[in-house]
Amino acid sequence: MKALPSSHFYKYSAAFALLALAAAACDRAPSSEGAREWTPTDHDRIEERGRLQAGIQAAPAPRGSAAPAASGGSGGDDSVVELTWQNQCVVCHGRTGHGDGPNGPMVRAPDLTREEWQAKVTDAEIGATIRTGKNQMPRFDLSDRVVAGLVSRIRAARGR
Repeated sequence: MKALPSSHFYKYSAAFALLALAAAACDRAPSSEGAREWTPTDHDRIEERGRLQAGIQAAPAPRGSAAPAASGGSGGDDSVVELTWQNQCVVCHGRTGHGDGPNGPMVRAPDLTREEWQAKVTDAEIGATIRTGKNQMPRFDLSDRVVAGLVSRIRAARGR
């Protein structure tokens, strides 16, 4: 075996030492010293607020599948209700409430548009489920106006 020139030896030794140091550092968790706990105010959500004020939905609905709007409120309330639906409900219940959101089958989200389901629940029961959760559905801490708007939106989807 041929010996390496001394300049190569030092170059490879330095690279090996840096690699060993990096590998040793990976075994330790980062220090939490000086780190603070995350809070919702850490995200200012300027873009979302701008869409809300402009009355624009969070994500445009695909063509031909317009989601029913909440009825019986001011335009501002309808925007908040629609934004809440898009951000909180679509993932399980889908854009139109058929229970076909990405997580819908996994959590067995009901089809909120079915006549049988609509006939067996009252508005108060729907509102209570939104507020307290049910089965795998989490509870949502929303204003009375938003809950009423979501109930209206669900009722407007009947039979679609």
